[in-house]
Amino acid sequence: MSPRRIGVLLAKELVWGPKGFVFIMAVAAPVIVSLLVNLLVGSFFSGKPSLAVFDGGTSQMVAALRANEGLLLREAGSAGAVESAVRSGAADMGLILPAGFDEELRGGAGTAVTVYVYGESLLKDRAFLATAIASQLRAITGDASPVEIVTETLGDGASIPWEERLLPLVVMMAVIFGGIMVPATSLVQEKQDRTITAVTTTTVSLAELFVAKGILGFLLALVMGVVILLINQAFGARPLLLIGLLALGAVMATTFGVIMGALVKDINTLFATIKGLGILLYAPAFIYLFPSLPGWIARIFPTYYMIAPIVEVTQRGASWADVRLDVAILIVLDLALIAVLAALTYRARRRPAMLPGLVS
Repeated sequence: MSPRRIGVLLAKELVWGPKGFVFIMAVAAPVIVSLLVNLLVGSFFSGKPSLAVFDGGTSQMVAALRANEGLLLREAGSAGAVESAVRSGAADMGLILPAGFDEELRGGAGTAVTVYVYGESLLKDRAFLATAIASQLRAITGDASPVEIVTETLGDGASIPWEERLLPLVVMMAVIFGGIMVPATSLVQEKQDRTITAVTTTTVSLAELFVAKGILGFLLALVMGVVILLINQAFGARPLLLIGLLALGAVMATTFGVIMGALVKDINTLFATIKGLGILLYAPAFIYLFPSLPGWIARIFPTYYMIAPIVEVTQRGASWADVRLDVAILIVLDLALIAVLAALTYRARRRPAMLPGLVS
């Protein structure tokens, strides 16, 4: 196997690959889906938690909160409107201030305020809003406030925000589109156009061709995985670990993609096969959408070991020690797929009819 010939083939792939429809979709689709998710259910564009407030009197807290640029204030016309806003997720937290609240507070009389919390709001947003409210209470009294804050969680308090549930699906889409579809469609298209026969009749070996196609898919899957995590602000405190995990996932996807491209005869069959395998490929991500489902179901699917360590690191702050078992399984799966591809390549050289269209 010659690195120089692989480099020449890879250069050709880098020139012609980005012009293909599947390559463009592999880049555009995950980004578009990620931006739509953040627009509809996330906080990508504002980056600010929202607070709904109903003031039964004329509390100075409302004016002070209105001037706080770190939050989005929604002034409601009634206590019921505050509750509705929080229950629907339009606000992360709701605050109801009774009439004469400031006077009671300054007079030292004990008073209570009702705070509603959206069950799927982010912990960091709750903490910021709670701090902002406490700060304004101290500003009114000039000291520790004799206020009892009664919190009520609306919705399922154990729920996971939808942007976190959808992140595994979008990351898997980025890695699978780039790693599987790009090398697979490239190989099949060249078989249909018969250009691959001309290449393999030269000094270029089938293994070198597979490696060049695989490198392009690997690079695209890795880069798009990183881009999606950056868009979702999910890189966390362990970027090198995440890049390593994405790389291992990209190896799995790319190797499987090259195997598919070697075995399938035409584009229609390839798309039908990928469509049929879709539920198996994306099943772990769909299970993440519904946390009530038993977690062991996801472990049945090989792609679980691609996405689970990434989710653990990005959303739960896991370290290498926490994900090493799943990573070990992922490495074994990668090596198994590489062994299958190597066996196919070896047998194709001995029996060309085994992979029609790849060798003359």
